[in-house]
Amino acid sequence: MRNPYIDEDLQSLAGQVRRFAGERIAPGFQERDRTRVLDRGLMREMGEMGFIAPELPERFGGQGISRVASGLIQEEIARADLSMGYINLLGSLNSQILSEHGDPEVVEPLLARLVAGEALVAIALTEPRGGSDAANLRLRITRDGGDYVIDGEKTSISAADQADAIIVFGRSGSIESGAHGITALVVPGDAPGLTKSRFDCHGQRAIGRGSLFFDKVRVPGNHRLGEEGKGFVQVMQGFDFSRALIGLQVLAVARVALEETWQYVTQREAFGAPLSAFQGVSHPLAELDTQVVAARLLCLQALWLKDRGLPHSAEAAMCKWWGPKLAHEVVHQCLLMHGHGGYDRGLMEQRLRDVLGYQLGDGTAQIMKTIIARDRAGRRAVPN
Repeated sequence: MRNPYIDEDLQSLAGQVRRFAGERIAPGFQERDRTRVLDRGLMREMGEMGFIAPELPERFGGQGISRVASGLIQEEIARADLSMGYINLLGSLNSQILSEHGDPEVVEPLLARLVAGEALVAIALTEPRGGSDAANLRLRITRDGGDYVIDGEKTSISAADQADAIIVFGRSGSIESGAHGITALVVPGDAPGLTKSRFDCHGQRAIGRGSLFFDKVRVPGNHRLGEEGKGFVQVMQGFDFSRALIGLQVLAVARVALEETWQYVTQREAFGAPLSAFQGVSHPLAELDTQVVAARLLCLQALWLKDRGLPHSAEAAMCKWWGPKLAHEVVHQCLLMHGHGGYDRGLMEQRLRDVLGYQLGDGTAQIMKTIIARDRAGRRAVPN
C-alpha cells in the first residue's frame, strides 16, 4: 500500500530499525517485563545507531531528520518492546524542551548524553492531587539568591527511579496565577534532598513509574527552562509532538498483533476449515485493521504538519486519545482469537498490559477531546 508520507528513503530507514529491533530488542521483551530492569546497554546501542532524538539539530548531537522519520524509528522500536520505545518518546519530548528553552551551558552536555543513550531524562508534571489539571500544581519552587529551592511531591512519573535528570514543573507564583505561575527546572537525578520510589505497575514494567519527593532540593538558577512563571505555557507546547509519537508507538504494537493473528487464523482449523473462513473471525479483524491503517495515517499527518510548522494540536490530540484506545481494542481482540494460548502469560498478554497505560498517562482521552473541541469551536465555547 502506497503511503503519501513515506518515501523509499524512509522505508529503507524503517527497515533498518526493524532489523535492529528484531535482533536486539525483541528477544528480551518478556525478560525485561519479568525483572523490571531497563537494559542500559541496549539504550546505548540505540544511541550509537542514531535512534534517540534523531530529529534534533546536529549542533545538539542529533541528525536533523524529519519528525516523520523520527516517528518511523520510534514505531519500529515500540513494535519490539513498548517499554524500550518509551526511551525514544522521552528522548524526543525532553530533548525538544531542553534544546529550545534551556541554558546551553547546562543542557548541551545533557543532550549529548541523552542522544548517545547514556542518560535518561524524565518529565515530572503530575502530582498526588491530580494530573489533568496541570496548571493547578502545588509543588513549590522558591527563589533563593541565585538558586531555586524545590519542595513537594510528583507522582506517576515514568522512569522516576531511573532518571539521570528530571524536568520538573512547580509553582513559583500564587495559586491564583494558574498556568502563568509555573516554572520549569532541569534537576539532576542524584540531587541532594531528592528521593524516589517505584510502583508495581500493570504494564511497561521495564521503564516503570513512581513518585519523586523533593525536600529543599537546590538547583542553580541557570537550570531554569524558559522564563520564570511561564514554564508551563512555553514548555507544554512540545507535547503535541509527543502525542503524535505515542499514537504511532501503540499502533505499532497493534499492527504486529494483527499480523500474528491473521497468520494464526489462517493456519488454525476448526470444523474442517481455517478459522479465517468464518466471518465471525475474519470480519472483526478486517474492521480493526482498517481502523489501524487510518489512525496511523492521522499520526503521520500530525508529524508532517509539525515538520512544516503548521498547526497540529487537534490532530495530535486525536492521535493521543484514539491511538491507545484502538490499540488496546486490537490487542484484546487478537488475544481472544488465540484462545487459551493468548490468555497465558506471553507476548499478546504483555502487549495488552503495556498499551493500557497510555490511556492513563500523558493526557487522558477526556483532556484530548477538550483540546479538539476548543480547536473546532473556540475556547470561549468550550471553557472546561
